[in-house]
Amino acid sequence: MSSHKLVLLTAAALASAGSLAACSSSDDSTSSGSTASQSATEEETSSVEEEADPSSTDDANGAEPAVATVSVVSTTTQLGSVVGDIVACASPDSTAITLMPIGADPHDFSPSSAQVASMVTSDLVIANGLMLEEGLEDALENAASDGATVLEVAPLVDPIPFGDEHGDEHGDEHGDEHGDEHGDEHGDEHGDEHGHAHGSEDPHFWFDMNRMATAAEVIGAELAKDHGEVFAECGSKIADEIRSAEQDVRALLESVPADQRVLITDHDALGYLADVYGYEVAGTVIPSGSTLAEPSSAELRELVDLIDDEGVRVIFANSAEPTTLADAVAAEAGADVQVVTLFVGSLGGPDSGAEDYVSMMLTNAELISGALIAP
Repeated sequence: MSSHKLVLLTAAALASAGSLAACSSSDDSTSSGSTASQSATEEETSSVEEEADPSSTDDANGAEPAVATVSVVSTTTQLGSVVGDIVACASPDSTAITLMPIGADPHDFSPSSAQVASMVTSDLVIANGLMLEEGLEDALENAASDGATVLEVAPLVDPIPFGDEHGDEHGDEHGDEHGDEHGDEHGDEHGDEHGHAHGSEDPHFWFDMNRMATAAEVIGAELAKDHGEVFAECGSKIADEIRSAEQDVRALLESVPADQRVLITDHDALGYLADVYGYEVAGTVIPSGSTLAEPSSAELRELVDLIDDEGVRVIFANSAEPTTLADAVAAEAGADVQVVTLFVGSLGGPDSGAEDYVSMMLTNAELISGALIAP
C-alpha cells in the first residue's frame, strides 16, 4: 500500500503547479485513478493472503485432505480380493495387483520378470507365507533384498499345525476305530516319506474366515503406517464384512449332522475349516499339504480302503488342479462315490459363484453341505 500512496502524492504535487482549469480536471482524473489503484492493491493483498494461507479456501469449502495413492501387490487371488477391497475403500485411485491368475495353483506358480519388477516398485507386497507360494519364494526374497516391503500374513494369524486333530468330536467315532488300522499306514509311514513341504504350520488359513478378517486388519494397519489412518479404518471395515458373512458359512456347515462331517480331500488344505466347524479330514488323495507331492499306488490303495471303512461317499477336489487322481480313487472305491470340486487354491472365474473371497467361501460351504447331507 505504501508504494501506491507515493504515486498518488507525486501526481497531486504536479497537478497543483498547473492552471486552475487543469487542476480541476486533474482532480477528477486523480480521484478515478486513486480508486482503481486502491482496488488493484486490495486485489493484490487478497491474492498474497490466499497464497500465504492455502488452507483457508479448503476450510471454507469443507474439502478433506487428499488420500495418498498406493501400489499394492498380492500373491494369491484370495488375498488379492481382500486387499483390493481395502484399497478401493481407502484410496480408489490406488493400484492393487494380484500376481496369480484365476485358477492358478499357489504351490507351483512362478512369476514373470514383469511381475517381479512390479513387486520391487510397489509400496507393499502381501504374501501368504508359510511356504504356500513355493514357486514364488526366490522372487519374494529377491524383491525384499531389492528394497520391497513384503508382509507375510499367515504367520501373523495364529496358524495351526498340520495334522492338528481336526474335529475332536470325531476322535472317538473315527479316530479310535480306525486308528490302529490306518494310523501307522497314513501317519508314521507317510509322515516320514512326504512330511509337509511347508513345514509344521498350515498355510491355508483363509479357510477360517475369522483369521482372514484378522488378516484384513493387519494389512490395513500396515498400509496406515505410511499412507494414512484411512487404510486401517478400511481394513477394519472389510474385516467386519468378512465376519458377518462367516455367520452364513457357519450355518451351512453346521447344518451337516455331526456324524457326517468327514472329509476326503485332494491334499491337506481344509484343516482350518475342519478345526473351526467340527469336521474330520479322514484322508487326502495327495498325502501332503502341497499339491506338488505325488502319492504312490500303495497310498492310493490305502485311501480306497479308508473310504470303504469310513463309509465316505464324497471326495472333494480342487478347482486349481486336475481331478484325475480323485476320479481314479472314486472309481476304485465304488460307483456311489462322487467327486465334488471346491475352490481351494484360487477364486473362480465369472459366473462361478466364487468371484471374490466371501462368495468363494459361501459357495464352498454350499457345495460341502450339499454333498454331505444324506438324501
